[in-house]
Amino acid sequence: MSDKLPPQEKMHGLMVNADLSQGPFYIDGMDSTPKLFRLRAQTLGSRTAHREKTFGIWRSHSWSDYFTRARNLGLGLVSMGLQRGEVVSILSEDSKEWMYTDMGVQCVGAICSGVYTTDSAGQLEYLVNDSDSRFLFVENDEQLDKFLQVRDSLPGLTKVIVIDREGLHGFSDPDIIFLDELYEMGAAYHAAHPQAFDAAIDAIKPEDTAILVYTSGTTGKPKGAMISHGNLMYSVSAGLQDGPVFDTDDQLCFLPLCHILERVFSVNAPIAAASTINFAESPETIFDNLQEVSPQTFVAVPRLWEKIYSQVAIRIGDATRMQKWAYAQAVKAGEARVKYVAGGSDVPFGTNLAYRFWDMAVLQNLRRMIGMDRLRRGGSGAAPISPDLLKWYHAIGVPVLEGYGMTESSGVISINSDGDNKIGTVGRALPGAQIRVTPEGEVQYKAGNVFQGYWKNPEKTAETFTEDGWLRTGDVGMIDDDGFLKITGRLKDIIITAGGKNITPAEIENKLKFSPYISDVVVIGDKRKFLTCLVMIDQENVEKFAQDERVPFSNYASLCAAKEVQDLIRETIEEVNKEFARVEQIKDFRLIDILLSADDDELTPTMKLKRSFVETKHGKLISQMY
Repeated sequence: MSDKLPPQEKMHGLMVNADLSQGPFYIDGMDSTPKLFRLRAQTLGSRTAHREKTFGIWRSHSWSDYFTRARNLGLGLVSMGLQRGEVVSILSEDSKEWMYTDMGVQCVGAICSGVYTTDSAGQLEYLVNDSDSRFLFVENDEQLDKFLQVRDSLPGLTKVIVIDREGLHGFSDPDIIFLDELYEMGAAYHAAHPQAFDAAIDAIKPEDTAILVYTSGTTGKPKGAMISHGNLMYSVSAGLQDGPVFDTDDQLCFLPLCHILERVFSVNAPIAAASTINFAESPETIFDNLQEVSPQTFVAVPRLWEKIYSQVAIRIGDATRMQKWAYAQAVKAGEARVKYVAGGSDVPFGTNLAYRFWDMAVLQNLRRMIGMDRLRRGGSGAAPISPDLLKWYHAIGVPVLEGYGMTESSGVISINSDGDNKIGTVGRALPGAQIRVTPEGEVQYKAGNVFQGYWKNPEKTAETFTEDGWLRTGDVGMIDDDGFLKITGRLKDIIITAGGKNITPAEIENKLKFSPYISDVVVIGDKRKFLTCLVMIDQENVEKFAQDERVPFSNYASLCAAKEVQDLIRETIEEVNKEFARVEQIKDFRLIDILLSADDDELTPTMKLKRSFVETKHGKLISQMY
């Protein structure tokens, strides 16, 4: 690594690489997040870095608090024998302690690996052993129980650290300590070795592995993607150029920090931008927390954007005739304005005047109701989102921009940017990045955030790269004449009907998911004469429909079985069918009558249906349709 810094440019208060085509990548002269983290703590001190609710009240924590906790945690692990390059795993919901662990571990030159709280004890055993983790952090007694079930099968673990003592007072075990004890050990180590933490940070190189992010394991055992400090610095540098975050911004963290999208957006980007992270209390309270925080920037998966739209649909359904009319007029005015903005044209005076009136009369209150009244930029990623849904958000004055990435690209490949957005695409390549599409339609990628490979798995690593070093994304797409990338589906998801027609199901599925009554859908039809689908209904909206129509039901299964509900979904499918060629139309469907959560095997932690697993588990339903 050269000691000479490359040319930099000032962007929104940050000094970033002017040329992102090659590394190392610098932000404010720093080539790793730990070094940048130390700089922020030194310069921002008592300013609020993050907030978390305690007993129903938002509590602020400063950059100094953040740094001290991370330092004591990291040095506490060093005092117990943690070496550079070794792995520490954390099994916890999002919290400030998750972040302290992540940064404390990285700052001492070790590697942090997240485990989803929905994982079973058996999955925990696999992840800890596969990663060779030396230490394991668990959130509470519930997660500790998972360790206790498999402790005899985890020979490499030195110690388990419990974050929350509640329910464990008086508990004693030689293999287990509590986080406050670790802080004390770290503080004592710092007192005895006052230069150790700074020396550890200074020794970090961009090519050192920073984090392990395990893939969802939908096609075999999960694989640990090794992501370097340089990879993360590139993703943040390039991402902030296309989607700026300011030091006055509030952000809301609610997706699992194990997931690369939330990790980059809620840990690395706020350190770069000096913005403030607010931790949602739980996935169940996300709508309340959105209203309380009203973030300026917010990134979510399509499922949440769909859910917000469904919540609005429910409320409009309960509104008076006049209110429904006013809402329809307001959305219509917004749509008229968006057509000109999206086309890069000046908005006519009359169109703009109508929008301003309806914005003041209706849309401002609507944005306030959903916690988006201060939103400058919303982001959607991790799965395809319906273009119709994006158009609705833009019409009501909520700029949701779609991006695209994967774990192996450190979270981001392309994003739509403010003033350069094309709905229906995932934007242009990041600055300094290259995208190509093969004759078979596969999107391939080369940039400074392409991962280092899979942990202890050179065979799978080799399969992920082309002979000339490009990352195989496994996605099918195209690049339009303006350089915008459109993803049409997954290579492995392409349906080849019995008649030989190739169909990518994602576009059909997205059209169906725009209905407030459909939460998710899987199109079936490979090697079959026609297309069918499995549907997961939106429980809240369909229950509301059933109550309004006086449809009797006693539980979720009986709700799905009701004739009126079946007819409702059939009508939705028939309406969507009109937009597709005959061979692409859905001929039959079945409802999945089991209420799914992230604990179920059918769903990923980011609430995406696992297509292959769903097809296997619900094979009987599929057989009925054929």
